[in-house]
Amino acid sequence: MDLYLLIFTSEDYRAEQIYKCHQELFMALEKHFTLHLVPYTEVDHIPAGAYKMPFIADGCVADVVIRNFSIFPYPITILSDGQNNSLAAALEIAAWIRTKDMRATIIYGKVSDMVRQVLFHYQAFAAKHKLKGKRIGLIGTPAPWLVASHADYLLTNRRWGVNFIDIPAEEVYKLYYGITDEEVGVEASILANRAQACQDTTPEDLLREMRLYYATKQVCEKYQLDAVTLSSFSMYQDLKSTGCLAVALLNDEGIPAGSEGDLQAIMTLLMVKVLTGQQGFIANPSFIDVGKNEVLLAHDTIGTKMAERFILRSHFDTEKGIAVQGILHEGEVTVFKCGSECLDEYYVSPGYLTENTNIISLCRTQLLVKLGKPVEYFLRNPLGNHHILIQGNYCDIIQEFMQQNRCKLRD
Repeated sequence: MDLYLLIFTSEDYRAEQIYKCHQELFMALEKHFTLHLVPYTEVDHIPAGAYKMPFIADGCVADVVIRNFSIFPYPITILSDGQNNSLAAALEIAAWIRTKDMRATIIYGKVSDMVRQVLFHYQAFAAKHKLKGKRIGLIGTPAPWLVASHADYLLTNRRWGVNFIDIPAEEVYKLYYGITDEEVGVEASILANRAQACQDTTPEDLLREMRLYYATKQVCEKYQLDAVTLSSFSMYQDLKSTGCLAVALLNDEGIPAGSEGDLQAIMTLLMVKVLTGQQGFIANPSFIDVGKNEVLLAHDTIGTKMAERFILRSHFDTEKGIAVQGILHEGEVTVFKCGSECLDEYYVSPGYLTENTNIISLCRTQLLVKLGKPVEYFLRNPLGNHHILIQGNYCDIIQEFMQQNRCKLRD
């Protein structure tokens, strides 16, 4: 990983002298990056698209910086270790930038904390570049009950560089009818043997769902999709298959997949994959306990590899087809959602998964989470229905990523 530091110093630039003065920080950064010290006057020599950050070397450079702040990546993040009054200059610079209604952040503190912040900053920077050009497929149309979960294709592309691809459900149907039970039988049998149990389902249900998975996978390959969301409502009407199993198995293969045609949820799931490398669980907040600060997240599908063990069951709403009931380890989780029509708002909270419930009036996978933020958010100012659960605490990197991309936090 290359890190280009734009050096601002009031003295004549001498690389050896700069390095010696700030040696503790630079040596710590070199454990993770190939470090390039570049005087700000030579910014044109830095490769296009490279990871760069302004470094304030002493306290007499504020006037020089503000004359050249247009060369900084935006939103502006300034690095200062405090040597030679550099923190004082960084504070003055950041205050001036904010008077222009622009965002400026200072990375400063213990060397270990500064390195950690730079690594988060780089991870968010790299994830934004990875998102550019990604293709999200919408097979069919969004479910009619998702009245607040749409996305503006043009504005989403401008902000994130992601392309939404509309694909008629009939393309999947045509492939589905061309796939025989014999083609999917072996894999269906292997899946059934992996499951802890099969409840309220039939072998015919499993074969139908596996055929839909095969057909959806072929469409993903044809359109070179990086993520996909299915119109499960229309698919059940037309095929008597909900696509829950297809969604679970595609997620297992590293293709973020969701149901109901929820564009905001699938975009969030793709962000999770690019930013953390993890699967996510798209779920409904189904019960909320304000007193205990708990939310019960439930849905009818989850990646089987995300679960400690899983059960194949009938779909909750229709009592037909196949749903996946995943059982997960207790432990730290993150609840995340990128929402609004322009995908420029977000919610993120740490939490702790305390229990896998089995309430008969809810979707099959049910996870009870004690949140780290007030659960009233869901009742007072929610970003729609579906939210994404990730195993582990990724709040810091998500916060860095969303703030770099100038998104507004909802609490």
